Amino acid sequence: MKVYLSVDMEGVTGLVDAEDVQPRGRDYERGRVLMTEDANAAVRGAYDAGATAVLVNDAHGPMRNLLPDLLDPRATLIKGRPKPMGMIEGLTREYDAALCIGYHARAGVLGVLSHSFMGHEIEDIWLDDQVTGEIGLFHATAHAYGVPVALLTGDDTACAEMTAWDPSVATVPVKYAKDRFAAQLVPVPEAQAAIRTTTHQALANLPALTADRARTRRLAVRWQNASVTAHLTAIPGVLRQDDRTVTVEADMPHLYRLFNLFLRVATAVTTNPPYC
Repeated sequence: MKVYLSVDMEGVTGLVDAEDVQPRGRDYERGRVLMTEDANAAVRGAYDAGATAVLVNDAHGPMRNLLPDLLDPRATLIKGRPKPMGMIEGLTREYDAALCIGYHARAGVLGVLSHSFMGHEIEDIWLDDQVTGEIGLFHATAHAYGVPVALLTGDDTACAEMTAWDPSVATVPVKYAKDRFAAQLVPVPEAQAAIRTTTHQALANLPALTADRARTRRLAVRWQNASVTAHLTAIPGVLRQDDRTVTVEADMPHLYRLFNLFLRVATAVTTNPPYC
C-alpha cells in the first residue's frame, strides 16, 4: 500500500498564530518541530496499517518547513518550491490513499488561520459553483486520480469542512477554534496519538474509487485585487467574469496545475503579506 501525505502548517497541533507558521516568526522554529511530529504520527499510523511506501509533500508557504532529520526515515520527502502541482506535488494514481495533515479552513470561515492559498488575496473559490478552499480542491483532484482521501487533521472547522465534502473521510481535530488566531488546544501527546491511531483505522477501511480524470470541471476565483484578474485573462481559456473574478474549465488535475500558475501570477502582481 502506497500512501501520500500533504502536510500544511496552520492546522498543526499547538499552532494558532502567524508567528507560529511564518519564517522569521518568533515561534516558527518550534512550529516546524510540531509540524514534523504531526507528519510522523501519520507516517507511523500508515506503516502500522501495512504501508509499503509513504511520500510526504511539504505543502506550506515556502514548502521547506518540515525538518528532514526529524522526519521518520521510512518516509520520502518532497521539499521546496516552485512545484507545478504545489500542495499535491507527487500525487499520482499509483497511490492507494491520500492524507491531509495540518490543514485549515477556507477563506471567510472562522477557523484558526483560515484562508485560501494566499492569505487575504483570494476572497473565494468555487468548484462547479460550490464554494471551496484548499480542502475541496485537494479532495477533488485526488478523486480525479482515483485516490481516496482517507484522513484530515486540523482544527474543528477544517474537520467540519472536509466532512461536508466527504463524510467518509476520517478527521482528527487537534484544536478547537475560538477565533482566527486563538484556539483551545488538544494536548500534544494526545493529539499526535490520535493522528497515529486514526490513520491506522482509516487506511484499514479505504473505499474503492474509479479515476475520473477526464471529467470537465469549472473553477472560479474571486481576488481582492482587480489587477490579478487583468493579468490572468492573458492565459488561454481563462475568462473574466467581473472585475475581480476569473473562470476556467478543464479536467481537475489540469485545473489544479493551472490554479498554481494563477498563484504565481498573483504573487508577482501583489506584494501584500498573508493574514492581514
